[in-house]
Amino acid sequence: MDTNGTRLAVSVGGDGPPLVLMHGWPQTSRIWRHVMPALAERFTVVAPDLRGVGDSDLAEDGYRKLDQVEDMRGLLTALNLTGPAVAAGHDIGATVAFPWALAHPGDLSAVVLLDPLLPGLGLEEAMNVAEGGMWHFGFFMAPHLPEMLFDGHELEFFTATFTAMSNAGTFDQADLDTYADAYRGRDRLRGGFERYRTMLGDGVDTRRLLEQQSVAVPVLVMRAGAHEPVGPDVLAQHIKNLTVVSAPTGHFIAEEAPDWFVATLNDFLA
Repeated sequence: MDTNGTRLAVSVGGDGPPLVLMHGWPQTSRIWRHVMPALAERFTVVAPDLRGVGDSDLAEDGYRKLDQVEDMRGLLTALNLTGPAVAAGHDIGATVAFPWALAHPGDLSAVVLLDPLLPGLGLEEAMNVAEGGMWHFGFFMAPHLPEMLFDGHELEFFTATFTAMSNAGTFDQADLDTYADAYRGRDRLRGGFERYRTMLGDGVDTRRLLEQQSVAVPVLVMRAGAHEPVGPDVLAQHIKNLTVVSAPTGHFIAEEAPDWFVATLNDFLA
């Protein structure tokens, strides 16, 4: 479906107010496969492959998160879906959902963030390797290099990453093969890494927006167990109605505990 100068693949189903589900990296809209049928009983579920990923068109640019907010807004318009939507984002998807609530609060009735690490709200500190931070952010931001090194090794990397960050048995070989195929080759890998390369600028955008207003809509944060990428105290400074829960999972909440995810989401939105 055409939106904001690109073409996105999207799954749509159900009936009710719009619920936009935005996946993380290195995944596609497939992450919602276990939860979409149940959610479609209450919502019109909209689950796109984000710009440059999966079955969506490769895009040369437009990976700044505020640009991807416009991707989502255009998608809803193209689908003739009106009324406030719920924006739910996992991982990288959360970095689109949060600025959406800041830049266009009238679009949304609620926001759900799954294991988020947000530019402008803790990401910069978390990626500071000099202080023991996570090394991969800076590596993924480097131009050309990660595509070169990952090309031909997609399955090896994804297998190591997915199994290390999830409960045992979450992903079978077919799951791993499917995700690796979605990012196979330098062009598709670049579509993934480009969303990292904008993150420092995304942080500037978020801080600028937060100087003007707080997040007015209710926000639910699902943390992966005891993992606390962005502390509730940091978020509470900018969110008027914040709920934080801990999921009985690793990083991949909707795939590891789909029933828990659906029940928690429905309780929050009720």
